[in-house]
Amino acid sequence: MQATPHPAIRGLVATLATLALLLAMDTLRLFGNQQWLQGLIGIETQYFYALTALLAPWAFLTFPSRPWIDWPIIAISIGILGGFFFTAEQALDEAWEFAAPQFAVYGAMALWLIILEALRRAAGWPLCIIAGVFSILPVITEYLPGPLNGLTSSWAETAAYHFLSIESVFGLPFRAFAELVIGFVVFGVVLQHSGGGQFFLNLAFALLGRQRGGPAKVAIVSSGLMGSMSGSVVTNVLTTGQLTIPAMRKSGMAPHIAGGVEACASTGGVLLPPIMGSTAFVMATLLDIAYIDVATAAALPAILYFASLYLQIDAYAGRENVTGLAPEETPSLRKTLAEGWFYLGAFALLIFLLIFLQRESIAPYYATAALLVLNQFSRVHRLDLSAAVDLMYAVGKLLIELVVVLAGVGLIVGSLSLTGLSGTLVNDLLSLAGDDIGLLLFMGAATSFVLGIGMTVTAAYIFLAVVLAPALVSQNLDPLSVHLFILYWAMLSYITPPVALGAYAAASIAESNPLKTGFAAMRMGSVIYIIPFIFVLDAAFILQGPWHVSVQAFAEALLGAWLICAGLQGYLAGLGSLSFIWTRWLIALGGLAIALPELNWVLDNPPSNLMSMAIGAALVGMALISHRLSATTNIPNP
Repeated sequence: MQATPHPAIRGLVATLATLALLLAMDTLRLFGNQQWLQGLIGIETQYFYALTALLAPWAFLTFPSRPWIDWPIIAISIGILGGFFFTAEQALDEAWEFAAPQFAVYGAMALWLIILEALRRAAGWPLCIIAGVFSILPVITEYLPGPLNGLTSSWAETAAYHFLSIESVFGLPFRAFAELVIGFVVFGVVLQHSGGGQFFLNLAFALLGRQRGGPAKVAIVSSGLMGSMSGSVVTNVLTTGQLTIPAMRKSGMAPHIAGGVEACASTGGVLLPPIMGSTAFVMATLLDIAYIDVATAAALPAILYFASLYLQIDAYAGRENVTGLAPEETPSLRKTLAEGWFYLGAFALLIFLLIFLQRESIAPYYATAALLVLNQFSRVHRLDLSAAVDLMYAVGKLLIELVVVLAGVGLIVGSLSLTGLSGTLVNDLLSLAGDDIGLLLFMGAATSFVLGIGMTVTAAYIFLAVVLAPALVSQNLDPLSVHLFILYWAMLSYITPPVALGAYAAASIAESNPLKTGFAAMRMGSVIYIIPFIFVLDAAFILQGPWHVSVQAFAEALLGAWLICAGLQGYLAGLGSLSFIWTRWLIALGGLAIALPELNWVLDNPPSNLMSMAIGAALVGMALISHRLSATTNIPNP
């Protein structure tokens, strides 16, 4: 476990985070039409170099090794980035990304190694190795077999391209971070440090705590909301899970089920608008659309997922007679709102600026300012100087980690761009899958899942957005639905064994078997494995089409999800427990047929949606007959 940093280091990181935040705000002209630093920062790349210098080198402080190693690396990094900052305009005029002078090449090579080491410390060996291998691809590509054989470059040309162009380290993902993500990171951290997490937890307990399985339903709401703002599954599990998991166990829920529910809710939070972590902003930048378009498209899939979690928990609670909390154990709704109304006010301001004014770049800054001002009226969570330093240290550490990860991913994207392999790999995938969209989707799902194991969600998404997404889009699939499809499948490794990091983190709190908790999470969140196929096959589900078609698609999917949950849990409202195994299977399969928009990826002659509904209704009808027969004849469960 990492030791608590020295107060001087905490103060230094907090100061750097404050400077980075002021730099970003000045670039967005939040202090007026005139930029304070306009005379110093003339072009975009200078802003990128300055922001990187304020954050990336300090990964060696927040993830330290030995001072005699760390401080020289920090000094070298700042020196190189400072040199690139002051020569940025000359580099642009003389196209240094293709013909850099010798000193710039040496600086780029040194920075290349430093970024990889920072990536190893911040994100671990898997992402470091992946980024390192891909970053040297332009140098070794001529020696590689067909699919990986591309345009070759020298070490000097590759290094210069990585750090002096806007297609590699400082490409679109970094641009999204610099222009959009920073503000939302700050808002999420401020919300947590000002007591917002506890408020949303109390609010969920007041609204849902007394229902059957109430504590589990509380976890859905509270962990979903906080996960949306934090963007980190494991962090969210370890914070909200400390309260929700013990409450679930107290209500009679098995420990591994309680851990699985928390893991599912925290995973879904990253897919929940309006914030969706940081990946959604990168997606908006890559697709060249407004962030509100991404958030709007992600709304129905996220609602369906959380509704399915609610239905699963309700069915489980009905089958196992899991009770809710007693009235004296739930907080008062009136008192909760009276003590934390300003959190809802700041959240409402954020949504208003995002949705109605569509000012996504400035929205989090105004919402954060409003939250900080209103928070001072709270006697419990009012920030003093020490708390403010802790807050900015948390902001700084998260920003440092993000900028290092995005720089590492930029190395991958830059190599694919320089070698021309991004287009070649797309053609190879299309050649392998032929005209079979279903096979291509399954290949994409499997690839996204595997990369989601070894890389962060943002890193896996960016890589696949470059390599895989164009192949899927070329099959006449909606670009936005394709990118969401990739994001969903990259998230699934958090609840799917053998990795299931979110479930294993929850197991440590629930004191349950990690693998058993992982399978419980997989079962509870089972509908999420289907949702990406629903919206990628029918763009109406992400609101790409007439509203009445979207409503119909959502209603069918919700009905199907309810039946799937009933089949998995063996309990259907109105019928009670489904003791006969074939009844459960028929109901689940019927729900699947109803939920999926079409079956053209299974059958050679694709039926219409009406035919799919008819198949689902027939299966459910057979299940009901089976249930009636088993109930009247007392057929034992196999």
